[in-house]
Amino acid sequence: MKSIGFPAPVRKGRIVGEPKHLGKGWVGFNFTRALGKPVRVINDAAMQALGSYHGGRMLFLGLGTGLGSALVWEKTLLPLELGDLPYPDGKIIENYLGIPGLALLRKKKWKHEVIYAVGQLKKAFISDYVVLGGGLVHHFTRLPKGIESGRNENAFLGGKRLWETKPRSRELKWHVI
Repeated sequence: MKSIGFPAPVRKGRIVGEPKHLGKGWVGFNFTRALGKPVRVINDAAMQALGSYHGGRMLFLGLGTGLGSALVWEKTLLPLELGDLPYPDGKIIENYLGIPGLALLRKKKWKHEVIYAVGQLKKAFISDYVVLGGGLVHHFTRLPKGIESGRNENAFLGGKRLWETKPRSRELKWHVI
């Protein structure tokens, strides 16, 4: 049994959109056939979100080449594509919160922009807390109340959780929308 967190939109275990930062040809790719083993595929940010979850209603935001995102609550995982939300000057939000934003705004202004945007998204999704993950989270030594620093290693726990079943049945514990 394998779990794969893939950097593109995934629905019902199938890649439904090409990744922004990899080559083309992934839509519909069958990992189970290619690997010869049962495989569960979800979005990479959703995988880290699932491993970062510790109760309540959690919004996960992955700061990296782009902006990964997912919402988790009551054994339910909803992968999101918030990185494509419109932002000023005809850009999208991941242009400001990911690596391009750090290069454009420089560290101090970028950190302010991230905290502002995270606060707005936290309100919009009525989240109890936000976990910031991804390769850029190390730039934050302190975070406001209700925002936590995640660890990339949490994706391993997320992959394990994808296979968890309810006691006395084979029904999966986690519902991935």
